[in-house]
Amino acid sequence: MLLTLKNKETLVIDDFIFKCSVGKNGTKTRKTEGDKATPRGKFSLGKLYYRADRVQKPVTKLSIKIITKNMGWCDDPTSNYYNKEIKINNKLKHEKLFKKNNSYNYFIVINYNTKKIVSNKGSAIFIHLTKKYKKTAGCIALQEKDFLILIKLINKKTKIKIY
Repeated sequence: MLLTLKNKETLVIDDFIFKCSVGKNGTKTRKTEGDKATPRGKFSLGKLYYRADRVQKPVTKLSIKIITKNMGWCDDPTSNYYNKEIKINNKLKHEKLFKKNNSYNYFIVINYNTKKIVSNKGSAIFIHLTKKYKKTAGCIALQEKDFLILIKLINKKTKIKIY
């Protein structure tokens, strides 16, 4: 099963077409940390994370994990934990997963630079929520109603193609 980002605002799977937003600087083949671009390529999907204090357990075939207050995602290229989920530590630069806003009530990890991690190649690339389709720092963002439909359609073998 293939999920495709066809242009900078359309995510397609089977007969479903979802409006979405991407990085402020569009898509790039040669992504770097902090460039505000969504990486181009074909990637597998990782876990689906969710805020159990705000939303219901999602109906999906993906592996799921509850977001806790001390969870972060390391975006420090000098760290051994770069582009990995971490327990928040003030010594490491990180993105908080337990956000005040609702953008991470649900999110799916896009397995970009997650296997053989290359420092400064980009981190924390997710499919997450948006309300007004604002451009992201490199992720793909969907409205919650579309996200909840999407997660019922995809599974652990689903790939995403971004171009």
